[in-house]
Amino acid sequence: MANSLIGRDMAVDLGTANTLVYVRGRGVLVDEPSVVALNQTTGEVLAVGHEAKRMLGRTPDNITAIRPLKDGVIADFEATEQMLRYFIQQVHKRRYFAKPRMVICVPSGITAVETRAVKEAGYQAGARQVYIVEEPMAAAIGAGLPVHLPTGNMVVDVGGGTTEVAVISLGGIVTSLSVRTAGDDLDNAIVQWMKKEHALLLGERTAEEVKMSLGSAWPAAQEPEAEIRGRDMVSGLPRTVTVSSADIRHALEEPVSGIVDAVRATLDQTPPELAGDIMDRGIVLTGGGALLKGLDERIRHETGMPVHVAEDPLTSVAHGAGRCVEEFEALQKVLVTETRRW
Repeated sequence: MANSLIGRDMAVDLGTANTLVYVRGRGVLVDEPSVVALNQTTGEVLAVGHEAKRMLGRTPDNITAIRPLKDGVIADFEATEQMLRYFIQQVHKRRYFAKPRMVICVPSGITAVETRAVKEAGYQAGARQVYIVEEPMAAAIGAGLPVHLPTGNMVVDVGGGTTEVAVISLGGIVTSLSVRTAGDDLDNAIVQWMKKEHALLLGERTAEEVKMSLGSAWPAAQEPEAEIRGRDMVSGLPRTVTVSSADIRHALEEPVSGIVDAVRATLDQTPPELAGDIMDRGIVLTGGGALLKGLDERIRHETGMPVHVAEDPLTSVAHGAGRCVEEFEALQKVLVTETRRW
């Protein structure tokens, strides 16, 4: 009985592409795509997560598969709340019993209204108390950086909707930049390039697969090729084209340089003492975008700084937020507290 009471605090990395739920004492229990499939006629939720993602781009008229978060913030409030509720229920089978404390990650450039929407979604989904932690902070804690020391740590978290770049020292964010150029833009760039170069229409799922298999930000020794299927824009029939890794790198050039520019802009705003620390310790890459081949090499080349990819980049934000739940008292100061209006 006591155990189930303790084990219900949770941390949620509410991402544009994936949502991860970390439960106190049990680790990351849910790691699913942030997609909800709704029946338009009845308004009921048909599927959430992996099951709903399989429906993206393949649904009949009365069913829509939507991604309720766009650019790191809530675009569809009801769907986000349903999704959160579904994930909480997956973790806590006995519904009436669970009123968890919840730590939710948000992008650092988020407005007060957007933060409020995230908190509200948490409360609506059944949380007893909702705390907010900024994503780069959670990513740094999850990547194992010593955030409480007076040394500069730089973290670049390339997610699905936003890229968060932050310099952290003494348990706080010294300078940060949140740009809305991230994984989704990489997918979109591939779609646009295929349209322009090959007059071929791709779905977003295919584009994502291409990015994972062929995408790169820096030339490699082996440049694989692959066949891509899509719909010909002229004849309207399905067609296959062969593209190489170099082609896709060319397609990704614009969003990748957007990410690199964000890193340079943040370094430009960093106090000189901390910039010296970063020169020694390097930049840590986290988030799904850190898996893009050669991104570390590209940033290293353009900034002259050492760049390391975090151990498990996809889950570092969730693990960092999870640490805030596990060591709640010790890490409470990194959480964004409500300013009371009297």
